[in-house]
Amino acid sequence: MTSGDDTRNPAPLTRRSARALVGPASAPASKAASNARWSRRRGVVGVFAGVAALAFAAASVGPAAFALTESAPAPSEAETVYSSTLGDAQSLVVASGAVVTLDRDSYSAFEKPKPPPEPEPKVAAASPATPFYSGGGAPSEWMAAAGIAESDWGYVDYIVSKESGWNPNATNRSSGACGLVQALPCSKVPGNGYDPVDNLRWATGYAVGRYGSWAGAYAFWINNHWW
Repeated sequence: MTSGDDTRNPAPLTRRSARALVGPASAPASKAASNARWSRRRGVVGVFAGVAALAFAAASVGPAAFALTESAPAPSEAETVYSSTLGDAQSLVVASGAVVTLDRDSYSAFEKPKPPPEPEPKVAAASPATPFYSGGGAPSEWMAAAGIAESDWGYVDYIVSKESGWNPNATNRSSGACGLVQALPCSKVPGNGYDPVDNLRWATGYAVGRYGSWAGAYAFWINNHWW
């Protein structure tokens, strides 16, 4: 082959010759790419390091700040004697049932209501007094008018003389017995206990009913001094 042919058809390049041709030109580009990747890694690591530092600072400072916030007393007004006694307010229940709140600087006095007066006991109206005897007469007339037999007049005279002394208006102040024979109670006598005839008529029924006769009543009086 001629030299002109060699120039038009150069010999094929081997792998070594290719590396020799490419190597010097591509070395700066590879180094630049490597530097770029390293810069990015450093940036990412720096960001993570900063975030971690902030988190650590927050974890350390946060509880202390929260504790300070909790323990810090809230601002309050200056305590006075009045404000310190507001909690000692007293409640008073008055007679009407209403609750009155009393503070130390405002006490109310009230008079205890007096109980209503008890009603006076009703007293039964007194029965009209039995009218005393104002008529005249003698014992024999009264015994005859009362229907007493003359045979019994001696027994009657003895008992009546001991009981009332033949006074139609005789009254026992302690027992209330009344009349000639001291009828007890006086209301037992039908009519008027102070009327001698009414009194003797009732006495005849009493003597016969209890002692069998005026003679039996007389005997009981002699032994017991009452009948």
